[in-house]
Amino acid sequence: MLSTPYYIVYEERLRRNLDLITDVSRRSGAEIIMAFKANALWRTFPIFREYGVASTASSLNEMQLAVDELHRLAHSYCPAYTDDTIGDYMRGSSHITFNSVTQFERFADRIREFSASPNGHHISCGLRINPMCSVVETDIYNPCGPGSRFGVTADRMPEILPDGIEGFHFHALCESTSFDLEKVLEAVESQFGKFLPKLKWLNMGGGHLMTREGYDTGHLVKLLRDFGGRYPNLHLILEPGSAFTWRTGDLIASVVDVVENSGISTIIADVSFACHMPDCLEMPYKPTVSEALPEDVPGKYVYRIGGNSCLSGDFVGNWTFDHPVKPGDILTFEDMNHYTTVKTNMFNGIQHPSIVLKRIDGLVEMLREFNYCDYKNRMD
Repeated sequence: MLSTPYYIVYEERLRRNLDLITDVSRRSGAEIIMAFKANALWRTFPIFREYGVASTASSLNEMQLAVDELHRLAHSYCPAYTDDTIGDYMRGSSHITFNSVTQFERFADRIREFSASPNGHHISCGLRINPMCSVVETDIYNPCGPGSRFGVTADRMPEILPDGIEGFHFHALCESTSFDLEKVLEAVESQFGKFLPKLKWLNMGGGHLMTREGYDTGHLVKLLRDFGGRYPNLHLILEPGSAFTWRTGDLIASVVDVVENSGISTIIADVSFACHMPDCLEMPYKPTVSEALPEDVPGKYVYRIGGNSCLSGDFVGNWTFDHPVKPGDILTFEDMNHYTTVKTNMFNGIQHPSIVLKRIDGLVEMLREFNYCDYKNRMD
């Protein structure tokens, strides 16, 4: 019997997503790579390696993880490289995307020298563009909003691309549909179309939630094939994050206490939204709890759920149950793998959930347990 709290990842669900993504890639001709910012649970990467998955990295640590655990060079993008970091990026990257023309011009010679050196390899350089077109409603996750620090807008593009730029990269979506991508591609063609025939690749970023129920993968395939038909010179790349691990894992917690104040009943759980489910507070959104009713039902039992931390705002609500909740009851917070395990923290020294993998044969494998040393050594 596992002690709570713990994240549980289901191999069967993970493989189902990987099968779907592989099929979309085959049918569309686009390369689909995984964004580490959504999933860095490297102990599951042997499964990903079976599918030949490559990755995108936005930091040196993510890049090194690609080399060490996926055994592949990374597609790297960083808002700003430095003299101290660019060398490491070159050694571990097949592609390097620059956020500005000035950044590319600053490091272009070093990349050419590395690519030509006996111990080097070819690095395909790209430029991040910003089409200023997005359907993302949450500002914290909108990379194309006014004043965004990401990418070059059309009015800031040079008339002639610098020598050595082989591709463009844009990111405009977040858990979006293929019809949203269609709108963004129209903006890209309208603003940057004159450059596209001169490039080798186009990276369409992330946010393509093709594994969500109801997503029209047929439309996505047609959209990509049609776009590729107009620009046969382009190798198309998508780098979703959530899609790879969408609904592949849950967070299992226990009720520690139930308190009441001003007529509001609050469950205190042995997890924390601030520490273990931060997107619930950042977006914000209310996660599904399996043991709760799917809708509010008059006359039933209504509770907030609060974390076992000292942060006043560490709560979300409300949920309705068909029975009084008591200490010891289990709470299952659904879909807590993507953008969750990568964003946890140890604020307040709250016990970090363990991470387990449920294999297809039913065996449960402990991937990681956390203890006092993990908390202490962060400051060592």
